[in-house]
Order: sequence, then C-alpha cells, then structure tokens
Amino acid sequence: MKPTRLALTALAALTLTAINAEGQKEPAKAEKPDKVEKAEKTDKEAPKETKEGKEGKDAKDSPPVTRSATVTIGGKPIPYEVTTAKIMLKEDEGKPRASVFHVTYTRTGLSDAERAKRPVMFAFNGGPGSSAVWLHLGMLGPKRVDIPGDGTQAPPPPAQVIDNPESILDVCDLVFIDPVSTGYSRVEKDVKPNEFHGVEEDVNSVGDFIRRWITEHDRWSSPKFLLGESYGGIRAAGLANHLQSRYGMSLNGVVMLSSVLDLRTLGGGPGDDIVYPVFLPVYASVGHFHGKLKGDRNALFEEARKFAFGEYATALLRGTELSSDERAKLADKLTSYSGVDASIWLANDLRLSPSQFEAELLRKEHKVIGRFDARVAWGATSEAELEPDYDPSYSLAQGAFSTAMLTYLGRDLGWKEDQPYEILTGKVNPWNWNSSRGATNLGSRIAKAMRDNPHLKVMVMCGHSDLACPPDGIAHTFRHMFELPEPQRGNVSFTYYDAGHMFYLNPPDRVKAREDLVKFIGAAK
Repeated sequence: MKPTRLALTALAALTLTAINAEGQKEPAKAEKPDKVEKAEKTDKEAPKETKEGKEGKDAKDSPPVTRSATVTIGGKPIPYEVTTAKIMLKEDEGKPRASVFHVTYTRTGLSDAERAKRPVMFAFNGGPGSSAVWLHLGMLGPKRVDIPGDGTQAPPPPAQVIDNPESILDVCDLVFIDPVSTGYSRVEKDVKPNEFHGVEEDVNSVGDFIRRWITEHDRWSSPKFLLGESYGGIRAAGLANHLQSRYGMSLNGVVMLSSVLDLRTLGGGPGDDIVYPVFLPVYASVGHFHGKLKGDRNALFEEARKFAFGEYATALLRGTELSSDERAKLADKLTSYSGVDASIWLANDLRLSPSQFEAELLRKEHKVIGRFDARVAWGATSEAELEPDYDPSYSLAQGAFSTAMLTYLGRDLGWKEDQPYEILTGKVNPWNWNSSRGATNLGSRIAKAMRDNPHLKVMVMCGHSDLACPPDGIAHTFRHMFELPEPQRGNVSFTYYDAGHMFYLNPPDRVKAREDLVKFIGAAK
C-alpha cells in the first residue's frame, strides 16, 4: 500500500518539488568573490586550494578537489581539508552504475594513528529526493547559511555563507552524501534511475558508497556514525542493519534527526487513528509558542502526551459510540491542548490533521503556520482555505540554501558542473516503498542492528515545533520495538529542541545540538 494522502502531505515538500538551484534569483551577486570573501574573512579565512579538478565531468574523468581551511570551534582553531568528489558505484563485474557526489571534511594536523581512530560521520537528508545541503550548510559542517534572528525570517537575497562555530568537525570527520539523482549524483548511461529510487534500492546504493569510502580512505578502524534527517531516519535504520549484515561493518552510533521510521504515524488508512495522538503534543507546544496556551511549555507537552495516548486514544477507538456529552468534553480538552476552538474539533469528529491545524491556529490573525517549523507564521493567501497552500517555513529556507550551496561549491570548493545541482528533486518519483501489506516501517531494522550489536547507540533529536515529523511518531515506533532486547533499550536516548524540523536554524537549538552530539559521540565511540 502506498502512503496515504495524509502521510504524503507531511513529506510533500521534500518529495514533490524539483528545484533547480542554479535558477535562483541573483546568482551572479552570490558568486562575486570580492564582496562575499571580504565578509567571510571577518569570520575565518576561505578555504585554500591544494588540488585542482575538472569541471562538469563524471566520476571517471573528474578527480577530487581538495582545499584546506581553518574554523574556530570552542575558541580553538581547527585546521581541516575539504574534499569534493564522486565515487563510482559498480556492478559486481565492474560495469559502472552511478556516480555519487559527496563532500568530505577531515581534520588535519593529526598523526596517522590519531586519524585512523578518529570518528567519522556519514550525514544525509531525506525526502526522498533531497541532497545533504540542509545538514551540510545548516548544522554540521564548518560553514553555514547566515539565517537572521531565531530562524523564523528569511535572509535578504543573496544568502551568505559564514563560519559555523557549532560544527562538530573538532571531534568527528564528516561525509555529506547526495543519494543518486540528488545533488550532482547521477546514473550512468543505459542505467535506469528507478534502480536506485526505492527503500531497498536506496539502502543498497548508499551502503555500497559508505563501504567504498571507508575502504578507499582506510577508515575501517575508525568509530562510525550515521546521521539522517527526516526520511533519512528510515535510510539510517536500513543502513545500520545492511552495513552490519552485508559487510560486517558494525556502527558505533546512529542519530535520527526530526525523523520518521513508520509512515503510518504520519497518516494511516481509513479507521487508523494513530496519527492524531501522535501530533497532539506538538499542537500543545505550538499553541503555547503562539500565545494560545498558557503555563510551562514542557509541562503542557507532557500533559498533552499523557492525554493523547490515554483518554484521547481510547476515545478515538470508540468512534461513533461516543455520546454527545463525551464528545463535547473531549473537544474542550483538545482545545486546552491545542489552542484551536472546540467547534473546529467537533466539526472534524475530534480529528484534526496537521494541515488543518496549520490553517486553523492563527486563522483569526489571517496567518498560516509552517509545517517544517510551526513557529513561522506568514500571511494566509485565502480566508476560506481549509489547509494552507504553501509552507512559509520552507519558503524561508529554500532560496537561501539553494543560492548558498551553489556559491559555496563553485567559489570556495572549486567544483562546477553544467548539469543542475538538485537541491531537492521530484525525479526520484515514483518511489518504491516496498510495502505491499502496509505502510513502510523500518523500526525492525534498527532493532535488529541493535540486537546484533549491543554496543550500538541511537540518539533521536526532536523539535517541539515540527509538524512534518512530530516527536511522538518515532517515539511510538521505539515503544513498539518488542524485538529489541531489554538491555539495548537503554541505548536509545531522546533530546528535544524548541524549533521545528530544521531546529538548527534557531541559534540556541544549534548550540544545544552541538553539545548533545559531542556528548553522544564521546560516549559511543
């Protein structure tokens, strides 16, 4: 069964929008080295070229381009090399299948022994259909997009790239992967793209890339980590099991950032009500942020969670058996945990989808709130719309990250191609969900990986304002991993942040995320 409409709406902006980043406004301004590089020198020197590569070529003809630079993290200068390259995936008999574009950051100034034991993290975004640009220039890498304030306002174009003192490069090498058909990754001639566009196909190809990278860089002795955002959580769960069972590569840690493992928690079929308790605690956090609910946010979130998976879930199971009085009392409680009028809850049979919530919460203020970050509230385009026709939190980030990535790749890293860099593409559709008997759920994969590798640790990073992948969706999945042995359950930890899906756009959250990641890597390596 394919994901339902409700599930697809939660992932729509990551799966159905094809973006040609080279078509953004004012690319020439963004690429002027005299103006932009002067701004960067106030933070740190721009990367210096050490090796040169060809432009617009495939993996066979284009050698890696490596440049050196320094970033200040925690008050200390961290020297590093950044290598832009492609790895060619091949069939067993050696026939080329696809080239995978990636950017690698390695700390320099270390001995061979130190380098061999230094942790390495493979990071990817989700979609499916997204490049790794969001994690690369938003959170983990030594450079980031300059987003003003608390991350709820768009920067004036063209967006600038600045140093990122919250990078984790001081403790861990980083590899940003663009899966096939995203970024500059492409299939070879006479190879069908759909051979890579599916849950299993994607896990196999990204897994092959990781094996190749580890081997070519002599890093089998290094502690290994995965970090996946959004659909990247599904990919990470599949990879943890695949790398272990196929190649004997045991991981030290897996980070699932604003992730989903079971698509049913984003919207099941008719009569499947799990989505509504899953989203209610986030409704409470968002209602509190916009002043619709009073009191302590964290206490309210926990109260809403208890109600959602207790009284509310029981009531949903009863369906039409609820009396009018019971429905009215429940609607009042739902209002106290969402900020949306009881009449709206009653009109929708006590079931309010995230899209409806985005339209209803600030309807009187003539605003809609963001799906990826519900703190963002921009003007509604219609007073009568039942669901928003755009996501202001995605509009905020799309142009800025697109311009910044093309500027950074071409100007700073020295890599240009004639083909468009697919920041986010719909060319991966139709995606093979490989779920003929139900919604896609890879919870059992990460459970199996943890069962067979009792040292494997998992950290789940959740945003209080995330209406795309709410915290209690993945929490519900972990609570139902009955195949996970009791001792390994203690290897799973959850951390929470104020903002939404890309909570790292909010400076305090980005600082906390670095602290949490450094602690996690140190404990798991």
